[in-house]
Amino acid sequence: MKKYLIKNIQVVNGNKIETNDVLIHGERFEKIDKHISSIENVIEINGEGKYLIPGLIDDQVHFREPGLTHKGNIYSEAKAAVAGGITTYMEMPNTKPPTLNKSLLEEKYAIAKNQSLANYSFYMGASNDNLDNVLGIDYSDVCGIKVFMGSSTGNMLVDNEVILDNLFRNAPVLIATHCEDEHTIQHNLAIAKAKYGELIPIHEHPIIRSREACLISSSNAIELAKKHQTRLHILHISTAAECDLFSNKIPLKEKRITAEACIHHLWFDDHDYEQKGNFIKWNPAIKSASDKNAIWNAVLDGRIDVIATDHAPHTLEEKNAAHYTQIPSGGPLVQHSLQAMLSFYKEGKISLENIVNKMCHDVAICFQIKERGFIQEGFFADAVILDLNEKETVSHSNILYSCGWSPLEGETFIGKGTHTFVSGHLVYHHGKFDESVKGHRISFNR
Repeated sequence: MKKYLIKNIQVVNGNKIETNDVLIHGERFEKIDKHISSIENVIEINGEGKYLIPGLIDDQVHFREPGLTHKGNIYSEAKAAVAGGITTYMEMPNTKPPTLNKSLLEEKYAIAKNQSLANYSFYMGASNDNLDNVLGIDYSDVCGIKVFMGSSTGNMLVDNEVILDNLFRNAPVLIATHCEDEHTIQHNLAIAKAKYGELIPIHEHPIIRSREACLISSSNAIELAKKHQTRLHILHISTAAECDLFSNKIPLKEKRITAEACIHHLWFDDHDYEQKGNFIKWNPAIKSASDKNAIWNAVLDGRIDVIATDHAPHTLEEKNAAHYTQIPSGGPLVQHSLQAMLSFYKEGKISLENIVNKMCHDVAICFQIKERGFIQEGFFADAVILDLNEKETVSHSNILYSCGWSPLEGETFIGKGTHTFVSGHLVYHHGKFDESVKGHRISFNR
């Protein structure tokens, strides 16, 4: 593989920013120093005025393969991800068929090995009747177990209390949960149908999939985790009340219960339904400005540990369905999550160091990812060069998602990744891709 010497770049790593030279040789960071002399057969990159951050690690994406590839696939969505600075992703099991046994899990790994430009891992899915399959997986190179404790795209609701208790008691690895109480949702939906018939307006979404539904389910998951000392990670926190379920009193490495915030819950609130409508229908729902602010506070004070996308593409035709109950929840975000966070940085909302913590370092710590997530000698060279002055407006012409749209369309961002390295390979450079090398199946320190 090629050697790269990035000269005089501001390296954002380990809660500090230092100007260094960085040598990438083969798949890894070979040397990081104040000055590295020119080396034979090396490609030099002038980093003056730029920043180098670790490649982002997204712990929650839906890339739709197999079975739902009209929405997206591993190739298309991983390509969009690396353009957005995401070098590693963890993909969800609610594909078609759902990933509920070892054979189906390994089929996804085989597709990614041949198609994915980013590094990858896939969750094993849980259902009401596959406990033996879940417990029979070797999790040394599988990111975790996904449990839908509320129904979402894919009909994988796990609502059998005996199964849940056995799963939490015996899980050998992190359980990641989607937490919404189905009974509460169905009760609220019945009220909305009685009021509106089939023409339920989109602004009812956070009332149907309510704060109470989230809090009940998240509280239940935490109770089970505490009962069995399970390693629990609750995804896409969307309410102020849920934020208070988590602690910042101990280091992340020692936590047994962790939480994730998503870009859309940090960017949008319920005032945006009027303009964005169906295109910001997510599960859990985007809720009030006060919920959004509470999530931000929990991210900044360490109660919420990581930031992800919950990237979940659907076609324009699907999103434009006439009736509320026909409109799928989710939207594409991997290409623009870093730019969104850089906007928050420009506003003074969050530091570059903390963006790196929440989207790189702490994801690696949370999932015990081996030799990734940091700019460190000997680690895999997953990295992004940032130009904080480069301007880009999100438009149909530059969207890489297979579905062809973005909830952030029309936004002008100042700051973006210009180069993305995946395991030392320069896969993306100013809009151009080198697809000659694919990403790796990631491993874990367990």
